[in-house]
Amino acid sequence: MEKRKIGSLEVSAVGLGCMGITHASGAPMTTEEGVKVLRQAFEYGYTLFDTAECYTGINVDGSTAYNEEVVGEALRPFRDKVVIATKCGVHHGKDRLIVDSRPETIRKSVEGSLKRLGTDYIDLYYQHRIDPQVSPEEVAGTMAELIREGKIRYWGISEVNEDYLRRAHAVCPVTAIQNRYSMMARWHEELFPAVEELGITYVAFSPMANGFLSGRYSRDSVFEKGTDYRSNMPQYTAEGFEKSRELLELLHDLAEEKGATPAQISLAWMLCKKPFIIPIPGSRKTERLKENIGSAGILLTEQEIAAVDGRLNRMELPVFGGHKSTAPQQAAGR
Repeated sequence: MEKRKIGSLEVSAVGLGCMGITHASGAPMTTEEGVKVLRQAFEYGYTLFDTAECYTGINVDGSTAYNEEVVGEALRPFRDKVVIATKCGVHHGKDRLIVDSRPETIRKSVEGSLKRLGTDYIDLYYQHRIDPQVSPEEVAGTMAELIREGKIRYWGISEVNEDYLRRAHAVCPVTAIQNRYSMMARWHEELFPAVEELGITYVAFSPMANGFLSGRYSRDSVFEKGTDYRSNMPQYTAEGFEKSRELLELLHDLAEEKGATPAQISLAWMLCKKPFIIPIPGSRKTERLKENIGSAGILLTEQEIAAVDGRLNRMELPVFGGHKSTAPQQAAGR
């Protein structure tokens, strides 16, 4: 298995996004089911596991399903052989996400995460979203204190822009960022020069556009309203499928040529593009976990990647969060 670096930590080239175990992919799995899936992922070679304090769901008995608890329980037998990433600074309001990165909130959050994970340190601790009320310097200063105290080893920022990143990095070096990135969401490619210059790892969430690029869904696919976020995503509408037809055909053709699957091609495309990118696809199905990590063994040449990008630049794909999923956008942030 190819390895990549997060700071001094060596991890599998493909990490595992654990969110769907309890959050945003339908009703939560039971703890036993989730533990079984995550331990199988470790057996397949995954060593980077990504979670967050806000990845919660409601169990059938009405109790809260905490993603961090499932991740902690699953990884306890081999804690020293894995890298656990979690996040702070976001909680769920009635109808929106509420951001809060005040130092006192970060400190309260890290203690809660340590307890739920059942560990005495967190390998990589992200600010989950930028808080416009708190400066990047103040956030970075708090993270520096947590590193000195041994509660976290490294820190990162999710959904960051270049200005915020540089200001934070000047106070306490940022080890990783976690932004959306896929063939359908390329606007953050403008960050590549900065993260390469600063020696930062780019952890790509939703690297298959929430499963769409696996090619396993159709316009007739149905997702659970309210608990499966795909039910409201633009790519899964009839219009989204129509706009994405050329992209899906491209993936299928390239997959056939390489003896791979469309999912593997969508991941190999970014793995072969830059050595500092680590995608973190998620799934509840062990066969999909095996398929996804297998993408690290697929080689796309620079010429093949350039050819794919050239075609992507000409496609008018569904809109994500205000961004058209065509060529990389020029506006900073998201």
